[in-house]
Amino acid sequence: MNYILPVLLFLLIAWALHKKVDVYSSFIEGATDSLSMIVKILPSMAAMMLALSLARTSGVIDALISLLSPLLHILGIDKALVPLLVLRPFSGSAALSLLNDVLVSEGVDSLPAVTASNMLGSTETIFYTIALYFGSVGITKTRYSVPVALISGLVGAVAAIVLTPFFM
Repeated sequence: MNYILPVLLFLLIAWALHKKVDVYSSFIEGATDSLSMIVKILPSMAAMMLALSLARTSGVIDALISLLSPLLHILGIDKALVPLLVLRPFSGSAALSLLNDVLVSEGVDSLPAVTASNMLGSTETIFYTIALYFGSVGITKTRYSVPVALISGLVGAVAAIVLTPFFM
């Protein structure tokens, strides 16, 4: 299993040599093209990371979690899932860290841990993805993309919360 990637890389280079493609020049050309894309994406990514950092530091995210906790508790959603539900659209690394916290505190086979894992697999880092893809092609007006993405993320989270107990 450890040899799949090197074998695929070897096969790709062998195929390119068979087709008489200059592999090194093609690699350098692709790397050069990627630099211009990075320059386009960087402002959007920096703005999104700054906004997330400000929201965390200022306590806005904690206030949002505190605000949503009683409502979600009434709906029967475990309190360990609330931070994951709030942060997942913003940051994948923060969501993974929160998943780790749930796994450690609740146990890997517990309902909250399995539900949190399903939530992570059923949702997306919406704002990161929009900043990355729309920023790379220069789209500034997202129209319905953000509301539709948020609704689909909510549907994925609700599906994970509702359906996980049936499979445990």
